[in-house]
Amino acid sequence: MTVLLRTIPAAATRGDGDGSVQISLDPAVQIGNAKVFSVYGKGGIGKSTVSSNLSAAFSKLGKRVLQIGCDPKHDSTFTLTKRLVPTVIDVLESVNFHSEDLRVEDFVYEGYNGVMCVEAGGPPAGTGCGGYVVGQTVKLLKEHHLLEDTDVVIFDVLGDVVCGGFASPLQHADRALIVAANDFDSIFAMNRIIAAIQAKSKNYPVRLAGVIANRSAATDQIDRFTEATGLKRLALIPDLDIIRRSRLKKSTLFEMEPSPELEAVQNEYLRLAASLWAGSEPLDAKPMKDREIFDFLGFE
Repeated sequence: MTVLLRTIPAAATRGDGDGSVQISLDPAVQIGNAKVFSVYGKGGIGKSTVSSNLSAAFSKLGKRVLQIGCDPKHDSTFTLTKRLVPTVIDVLESVNFHSEDLRVEDFVYEGYNGVMCVEAGGPPAGTGCGGYVVGQTVKLLKEHHLLEDTDVVIFDVLGDVVCGGFASPLQHADRALIVAANDFDSIFAMNRIIAAIQAKSKNYPVRLAGVIANRSAATDQIDRFTEATGLKRLALIPDLDIIRRSRLKKSTLFEMEPSPELEAVQNEYLRLAASLWAGSEPLDAKPMKDREIFDFLGFE
C-alpha cells in the first residue's frame, strides 16, 4: 500500500502554527480545474442536508457535480443515492489496498440528476487518520480521470473537526462554507472554525466564502456576529418540516411534492449555487477569543 500522507511538524515547509502537527498531502494529488467547496459546521447542524441540496442545485444549473462525504458514518449522500453506499476505505480493504484492482463503479455512485457521490469513510474509532482517507479518495478519483469532467466538488466534512486529518479538505478547497443556526452553540463553533480556516489560508489557496444560516427563522445573532467579525451570510434556509420529511423520504428537496414554501427554499439553493459559481469574494474574517464571543452572544 502506497502511503501518500505523512505527519510533519508545523515548523516545516507548510506549517499551521507553532507546535501543531498536521497532515501534508502529496503535492502531486491535486483536484484540477473544478471549483471546490468544503463545508464545515457544528455537529448535527445539517451540513449533509445543505451539501446534498446544494449539489442538486448545482446540477440543476447544468454543472457536473461530485460530492465527497468525509465522515466515518458515510451518510452524507444518502438523499442523493437513496442508500448508504460503500466507502472508499471499505472497497480498498476488500482488495487489500490494491487500488489498481478497483473499478469506478466500486466507489462512485450516481445520485439524483447525475450528481456523482463518494463516501470516503474513515478509520475505525481511535485509529488511523482522516487525512489519509481524504488523500486516498482524491488519488482514486484522479487515477480514474473522474475529476477531469467535473465542474464542482463539494466536501461534506465531519462535525466541526478542523484539525489534523479532517482539515485536509481545506488543502484542496477554493472556498470554505460554514453552516450555522441562529444559536449560541453553532455560532461559538463557527468562530473556532473561522480561526482554523484562516490558519490554513496562510499556506493553501482556501479562503472563507461565508456562512449559510440553516434551520433558522431569524438571523439576528448570526448577523451580529458576521458584522463584528467581517464574515458574510450567504443564504438562509428556514426550519421547515418539509426539510425534515425529505430526509425521512431519503430525497433531496428537488424531489418533494411541490408547495409554495418548498419552491422558496429550492430557489434559495439555486440562488446560492449560482452565486458561488459566479465567484465569491474571499473574506478576511477575524475570529473572537472564546471569552470574548461568550460575552458577545446573547441578549442584554
